[in-house]
Amino acid sequence: MSRTAEHHSWDVLDPATDPSDPEEYLRTAIRWHFGDDTGSPFWLRMARRLDFDPLTDVRSFDDLRLFPNIVDELRTVPVEDLIPRGYGPKAGAPRVFESGGTTGAPKRAILMPDWIESAIHRMLHGPQFAGREPGNILVLTPTGPHKIGGMYDYIAERQNTIKFSIDMDPRWVKKLISRGDDDQASAYVDHLLSQAEHILDTQQVGLLVTTPPLLRACTRNPHLVELINSKVDLVFWGGAHMTVEERFELQHEYFPNVRMLSRYGSLMILESAEERPGLGPDEDIVYDPRSPVVTFRVVDPATGEAVPYGRRGQIVMNHVSKGMFLPNNLERDTVIRVPGLPGQIGDSVSSPAPVDTFGGEAVIEGVY
Repeated sequence: MSRTAEHHSWDVLDPATDPSDPEEYLRTAIRWHFGDDTGSPFWLRMARRLDFDPLTDVRSFDDLRLFPNIVDELRTVPVEDLIPRGYGPKAGAPRVFESGGTTGAPKRAILMPDWIESAIHRMLHGPQFAGREPGNILVLTPTGPHKIGGMYDYIAERQNTIKFSIDMDPRWVKKLISRGDDDQASAYVDHLLSQAEHILDTQQVGLLVTTPPLLRACTRNPHLVELINSKVDLVFWGGAHMTVEERFELQHEYFPNVRMLSRYGSLMILESAEERPGLGPDEDIVYDPRSPVVTFRVVDPATGEAVPYGRRGQIVMNHVSKGMFLPNNLERDTVIRVPGLPGQIGDSVSSPAPVDTFGGEAVIEGVY
């Protein structure tokens, strides 16, 4: 069949809209990404290598399993080739973000301006900001090409607040750990915390955005613990993993005056899954993805088949939006499979933890 896009309303793909019909959303996204007039150069080239036709063979979210996992190609593909042609010549330049490099050379993803605008709206109306007075933000996370800190520039602008950040290169920490330079890695962490301590000592900060390894490291500095408890009302964490026991200890023994909230995800889905509300402090956090834009499957990596609910398996992530199409990505995490919310496509997850090796490389979280 012709790959030229027919006259069609693409409104259902508007990233500011929560799709009401998942199957219609998926069909429209497939027509967009594999139409000659609308698809990206990357996916139009990829289509010629596939042993199936996405336009006719992808009818449901289960069919996303037909696609190969292409995320390794995002390490080298020119980012201009990721922009769908349907945006036209005046779409505006995307923001380019990179992964942490945990499993090799970093991968790159693009966030188109319409996606960024909608993502900021969702953040401001989500549990991190809803019901809180706007306040200054300290981003104690990777800087440079990493999305985890970059999005807070937009938040500070919208809320007319101030974002503080530190110099942080997570790839250097991974290199130090991989070659056994534990003393140097520890010294680098101390360098990061001294930057944060100086900001908290001299400035007003209401929100601390950080990672579990750095939050744990903060507990070794009593003055930093005191500063966080006296100034910060919310710690928002992510980018690495934390057990129930660690979370309980941090919350109750070190930061009793501070609310703690997290999210779970990957650059390859552009938007993280949120905590399911209503769970107790000693329960595993359940993370619900923004279905049908982001969907999860939890599988046995040896067979690719779903594990039973309540069992641990490896997570497969799908991202389907107007700006990017990243299906069938077997990620480096294992998770517990949890039933999704009513109407949700795919699984929810809990208790994420990294695999030991991935793609032949040792998995090193470091500080991110």
